[in-house]
Amino acid sequence: MTEVIQAYRFALDPDSQQEDQLRSHCGAQRFAYNWGLARVKAVMDQRKAEASYGIPAEELTPSISWSACSLRRDWNAAKDEVAPWWGENSKEAYATGLANLADALGNWHQSRTGKRAGKTVGFPRFKGKRHTWSCRFTTGSFGLADSDRRHVTLPRIGTVRTHESTRTLARHVERGSATIRSATVSFRGGRWFVSFSVKIQRNDPPPADPDSAVGVDLGIKSLAVLSTGEVVPNPRHLEAAQKELRRLQRQASRRTGPDRRTRQKPSNRWRATQARITKLHAFVANARRDGLHKLSSRFVREHGAIVLEDLNVTGMMSNRRLSRHVAGVGMGEFRRQIEYKAAWSGVHTHVASRWHPSSKTCNDCGAVKAKLRLSERVYRCEHCGLVLDRDLNAARNLAALVEHDTSSASCAVRLNEPAGNPLKPTLGGNGYRHGKAHAGQRQRGNALTR
Repeated sequence: MTEVIQAYRFALDPDSQQEDQLRSHCGAQRFAYNWGLARVKAVMDQRKAEASYGIPAEELTPSISWSACSLRRDWNAAKDEVAPWWGENSKEAYATGLANLADALGNWHQSRTGKRAGKTVGFPRFKGKRHTWSCRFTTGSFGLADSDRRHVTLPRIGTVRTHESTRTLARHVERGSATIRSATVSFRGGRWFVSFSVKIQRNDPPPADPDSAVGVDLGIKSLAVLSTGEVVPNPRHLEAAQKELRRLQRQASRRTGPDRRTRQKPSNRWRATQARITKLHAFVANARRDGLHKLSSRFVREHGAIVLEDLNVTGMMSNRRLSRHVAGVGMGEFRRQIEYKAAWSGVHTHVASRWHPSSKTCNDCGAVKAKLRLSERVYRCEHCGLVLDRDLNAARNLAALVEHDTSSASCAVRLNEPAGNPLKPTLGGNGYRHGKAHAGQRQRGNALTR
C-alpha cells in the first residue's frame, strides 16, 4: 500500500451563468497576479533609481517581501480600494494569483543567484487575457457532489455538471482511501476542466515478470523499439490531422483577424474558425496522451525493470526538418509517465546517460563506432560482422545496462559499470556483451544521429 498524490481531471459542462462565474474567477486570479507584480516592480525600480543617485543602502525605499503570505496580507489591506468588486469571487481566486506570483519571483531569484539548475528563468511578466485561464481552490466547499456521480461542487460557483462520471474517485472517497486536497479549474482546448489533487492509497499489483528488464529505444519512424524485438508503430496523430489543420488555417487567413496596431477586433467567422483549430489541436493532444498512457501502463505491468534514455528533446527539436515529428512523439511525456507509474508498482526505472553511445555500440562484441550517420538504419559491425537493425541494437544495449540479482525474489537491479578497453567485449550479467563508451561521445538522441 503506497500513499501518493494523484490528480483526477474531469471535463465540466457548465451552463452560461456558471461559465461566466468561472471566467470571473480566472480573471480575478490574473488581476491579483498583475497587481502584486506591479507593486513589486515599482519598489524594485524605485530602489534602483535611488541607488543610481548615490543614496546609501540603508536609506533606500524599504523592499517588500515576496512570500505568498506577505503578498496576501498586503492585498487584503488594499483590495477595497483597488478592486471594490472583489466580493463577487471567492477569496481563493486572489490567493491563487498571489501564490503563483510568489513562486515566479522565487524561481527568478534562485535562477539569478545560481541556486536553480536548468534554463535561466526571466523576471515575471504581466499576464494578458490570452494566458491560460485557471484558478485553484484549497479552502471552502469543493469536491464531489452528494446528489449523484455526475456533478462537482466549487466555492461560490455551486454544483457543476461533468461530462463524465466521477464514480472512480467517489468510491475511493467513500471507502476513506482518498482525501481531496485542492481543486483547480482551467480552460483548455475550448473546454472547462476541474482537476482534483488527491492523497490516495494505491495498491498496484506487481509486474507480471518482476525479473525481466526491457530496454526502450524511442524514435520517430517507430514510436518505440524494445530489446525483446517488439516494434511499437508511431500512430502519427499530428500528421494525420495536417490536411484538416492546413485547410482551417487557410480559412482563418482569409477572414478578419485581430490587429493590435489598429485595434481591429476579429470577426465572428474568424473566431469560429479559431475555435475549430483549437478543438483539432486538443483532439490530437488527447489522442497522443491516451496512447502514451496505454503504452506506459503496459510496460509497467509486464516488466520489473525499464531502461530509458536521457534524451535531449530540446536539442532534437532544433532541427527544423524533424522538430514537428519529434514533438508529435511525446518523448518527454512518455518518460514522465513511466517514472511515476513505475514508482507506484515497485518497478525499477533506469535512465541511461545522455552520452552513452547505445546506437554506436555493437550489441555482440561491444565495439564502439566513432561515427554513425542518421541515414544508416542498419548497424554493421566491422569487428564481429553483426548486422542488426539500428534501433533494436540500441534497445538491447540499453537492456544490457542492468544486471539481475537472481538470488532475491524481488527484482533487484543495478547499473553495470564495465571497465577496460572499450573495444574489448565484456559480458554483462544478463548475457549481453557490451563495452565502456569513450568519454565525450555524444548520445545519438543528443546530436540527432538516430
